[in-house]
Amino acid sequence: MKSQTLIGLAAVTMISLSACSQTKNPTQNSSTSNKTYYVGVQKAEVKHVVFRQQVRPIENKSSQQRTVFQQVRKPQVRPVRQNPVQADTSELYAIGDQIFKNETGGKIDQLVHWNHREDFASMGIGHFTWYPSGRRARYGNTFPGLLDYLQKNGVKLPYWVQRARFEGAPWRTREELMRAKNTQEVRQFSQLLYNTRHLQAKYIMDRAMRAMPRLVKKTPQHLRRHVANNLNAVANSRGGRYVLVDYVNFKGEGLNRSGGYKGHNWGLLQVLEEMRPTSVGQPALNEFADAAMRVLERRVRNSNPRRNERKWLPGWRNRTNTYRNPI
Repeated sequence: MKSQTLIGLAAVTMISLSACSQTKNPTQNSSTSNKTYYVGVQKAEVKHVVFRQQVRPIENKSSQQRTVFQQVRKPQVRPVRQNPVQADTSELYAIGDQIFKNETGGKIDQLVHWNHREDFASMGIGHFTWYPSGRRARYGNTFPGLLDYLQKNGVKLPYWVQRARFEGAPWRTREELMRAKNTQEVRQFSQLLYNTRHLQAKYIMDRAMRAMPRLVKKTPQHLRRHVANNLNAVANSRGGRYVLVDYVNFKGEGLNRSGGYKGHNWGLLQVLEEMRPTSVGQPALNEFADAAMRVLERRVRNSNPRRNERKWLPGWRNRTNTYRNPI
């Protein structure tokens, strides 16, 4: 790819990120101005997940006796802000670079990749899944959505990529892709994906933020307050946005309760449920990392032994340990 094209792509990325950083934050009242409440929970004392509220006494005119009626109602979760506080440009760059390292080891040639024993290509900094045409997308076909996002933000995609966007990944097997790695078109596309890595980080963050309201809605009633509190504790911790965004990109939202192995999924929702009650700051980051590994270890126990998923645990542990260190 010509150097002028690369410079142009970098400029497009910077313009898009600049626009993101200038988005105004939603107005907050004085009691919550120092926090971002991704999920607001009704303030009430919880006893066996039943809220008991005393309503105003009703005066009986004939007896002049006061009767207090108790009203039992379900926990209520207020909607998440439609526009949660935006990450600034420096945080977005840091998140993009860390996800790039997590998924590819910081290697540009891994931005167009195909892992062993998988039936799809892994693309971009988030290793988005890209299935060949006609193949069942077991883990979701996520790369075409990113391509649409890049185009909407002014990135000019190569013609062969635009065509494959609708036809499916142009390689049927890992061997085909590995043979194509040294071709000029694949090398140029890898460079394009590297130059737009921070725009990709914005796409990943937007996806994660959209998932936040659904996390609580998909939680059983008796766990909603627990999940909402843990979500807010992580989100309001320094570096918490990276934790939530990376895990959604890493293992998904976990909204499909019938997915996973033996009826157990391993997404963000399952980690929030697995967490013990925690407080904002380092305790929340440590508890999230610990809970994530418990969920991932359960996945391995429930997996088919022939897949030998245990081999991935050291790498997964290294990744979840990055959540302990504020980015």
